[in-house]
Amino acid sequence: MHKRMGEAVARVARKVNDTVENKADSLDLANCKLMAFPVGIYKAMRSVTEGIRRISLANNELKSLTSRFVTTFSQLTELNLAGNYLHRLPEEIASLLHLRAIDLSRNRFRRFPEPLAIVPALETIDLEENEITEVPTDKLASMALLRSLNLRANPVGPEVRLLVRPLVPFDLLLSPEEPIPKA
Repeated sequence: MHKRMGEAVARVARKVNDTVENKADSLDLANCKLMAFPVGIYKAMRSVTEGIRRISLANNELKSLTSRFVTTFSQLTELNLAGNYLHRLPEEIASLLHLRAIDLSRNRFRRFPEPLAIVPALETIDLEENEITEVPTDKLASMALLRSLNLRANPVGPEVRLLVRPLVPFDLLLSPEEPIPKA
């Protein structure tokens, strides 16, 4: 087990070093078995954090995202957090003024993460395969740039199904309604 853990740490370190050395605009830490965003990365990347536009932390074991993560990577335009154990986002996510796309599919959200409704540049929100039952339809309708909201495979209430164009200016993706079983 220690060997596998050591290999995972080495893989993360290599990816971070590649990003720093190449002054890349993206950091891909998908499939690294991360349970939290490694604190050491903040120090290792401090010279390039302003240039990071895309981060993928998909398919890890993250249970939360810290406000420090959000404030450190303040220039993000894309954030992929699919396939984790997240159930909420920090309020500071609203400070990501350039964030255009966020993938939160296959997580543990029971409610729509309301701080997203304040992110000014957000165009795409993917919340497929969560446990969302409630959606703040009034807040979503006021999101000027939102083009697509994916709520497939969520047990959303019937009021969400009433959100159709022209009421909302974005594509709302929902799973087909289950037929009512006959007695």
